[in-house]
Amino acid sequence: MLTSAVEQEIVQEQGLKRTVGFFGLMWASEGSIIGSGWLFGALAATALAGPGSLLSWVIAAIMVIVIALVHAELGGMFAVSGGTARYPHYAYGSVAGATFGWFSYLQAAAVAPIEAIAAVTYMSTTSWGGFMYNAKTAILTTDGVLIAIGLMLVFVVINVVGIRWFAHTNTTVTTWKVLIPILAIIVFLGFKFHSGNFSADGGFWFKGTTKSIPEAIMEAIPHAGIVFALLGFEQAVQLGAESRNPQRDLPRSVIGAVLIGCVIYILVQFAFVGALSPATIAHAHTWAGLMKTTLLSSSPYYTVAKVAGLAWLAWILRLDAVVSPSGTGLIYITSASRVSYGLSRNGYIPNAFEKTTRNTKVPLIAVAVAFVFGILFLLPFPSWYRLVTAVTTSAVLMYCGAPLALGALRKSKPELRRPYLLPMGGVLAPLAFVFGNFIIYWAGWSTITAVYAGLVIGFILIGASYAFKLNPNRPKLDWAAAVWVFPWLIGMGILCYFGNFGAGGMIGGTGIFKTVWNGADGMIPLWWDLVIVAAWSLFIYYMAIYRRLDTARVDQYVGTVQPGEVEHGAAQVSA
Repeated sequence: MLTSAVEQEIVQEQGLKRTVGFFGLMWASEGSIIGSGWLFGALAATALAGPGSLLSWVIAAIMVIVIALVHAELGGMFAVSGGTARYPHYAYGSVAGATFGWFSYLQAAAVAPIEAIAAVTYMSTTSWGGFMYNAKTAILTTDGVLIAIGLMLVFVVINVVGIRWFAHTNTTVTTWKVLIPILAIIVFLGFKFHSGNFSADGGFWFKGTTKSIPEAIMEAIPHAGIVFALLGFEQAVQLGAESRNPQRDLPRSVIGAVLIGCVIYILVQFAFVGALSPATIAHAHTWAGLMKTTLLSSSPYYTVAKVAGLAWLAWILRLDAVVSPSGTGLIYITSASRVSYGLSRNGYIPNAFEKTTRNTKVPLIAVAVAFVFGILFLLPFPSWYRLVTAVTTSAVLMYCGAPLALGALRKSKPELRRPYLLPMGGVLAPLAFVFGNFIIYWAGWSTITAVYAGLVIGFILIGASYAFKLNPNRPKLDWAAAVWVFPWLIGMGILCYFGNFGAGGMIGGTGIFKTVWNGADGMIPLWWDLVIVAAWSLFIYYMAIYRRLDTARVDQYVGTVQPGEVEHGAAQVSA
């Protein structure tokens, strides 16, 4: 007997209310995409790659769109809460699922503090707020950290009130967040645009960097927050269990949000470079010198508008710099709680994370723990520029699980109901995996070591849950289907170590570790490194597909969300 997808998820995702429609889903993703990235990313990208940063945004947009399309198919198939943490579980079982699920949680928990940092940093430019930010060190003061924590607490309160209020609040906030950068683009392009800026300091062939132009353009993608700015499309997927019509709305909301965000960010970068005062560029001497201008680095768009004599726009932009990141932080507190809810549903962490409040049906413990993890990220990295690359790498490692899951499920279960069938999925899925590994490689050795340390912590916590039997639904460990996971991670670490990006390492590159641990010595020539990363990615991708779970085991996992599996008229993969 076949049951509808809505009925199936009501049975499985007990306690979560289905109240969010298409616009609410798309605006949840859009509200996550349009956050602090537009407020800080344009400056960081310009400092790293000059006008060539426009190419960085275009390249990143293409990559993210391909990755998002993969998520659109999976989101339509599995309308479950915390979806990105669960897709690899269905295709590869518990070991792979736990690994990608923890990456998902790391990035979700880290975004709320980075958005709170952004809001407080801009507030510090007021006549009364200077005590919150140290412009010389580019980090929040102790008072600033406490205010950021208070802002995160506000996010928690709104979440506890319930998902319906969240959806209504987010719709209003996101509409504001989209309109303000559009307003800035129109004003700067129409009234304060200096076309000569694009030829300053060598223009696209800029000076002032020890790296080649292509290296600088690629490095800007993760290090300037470009990918971070474009990420967030998965928020619609994370709220899948609370969607009124997930099969119809999830794919459309994901794709629509990404396209809107990409267009806005590329225009924002173009307008920012054109709106800079030529005197500011001359004073900085090089594009990289822009980051040494303390006021500009703490509030880029506000400063540009103020220097341009647009006091009214500067005031609006500073207000938006509080509203926009706060809206994104609100979303990610929600997302982190839903990811941990999903991890608990899969049996990896204590089942206490599945408990919801009686009236509003919110996973209260999950929200509270997300708040605590956010504080743990905030305290050692009280700076937007310091935290953004680590968040980006965690997010992309998480996203890499989706193309692997799509490829495996198309092989093992081609008959599963697919409301949205990705065209050329056999090509785009491995391409998405390659793109994800490019971004990880560009993030560099110093970043990947820190993220791997976070993964080890996750394994310890998940192991404790297993050891003390804190979740009665914990699955057996599917080692055979995940034999590729650790070779993949180790291989990417080795490539980052011998690559051209991000020297340092988690414990630095000084003393006895200077020659052993520093990494990123450029032993792999540029361009050949990308060929090697692509080849390694494809090897891992097809190895993973070959080692996927057997059909019976997939039936066991998928049957919990799609009993009956096939619904008449649904898109299927041809045998």
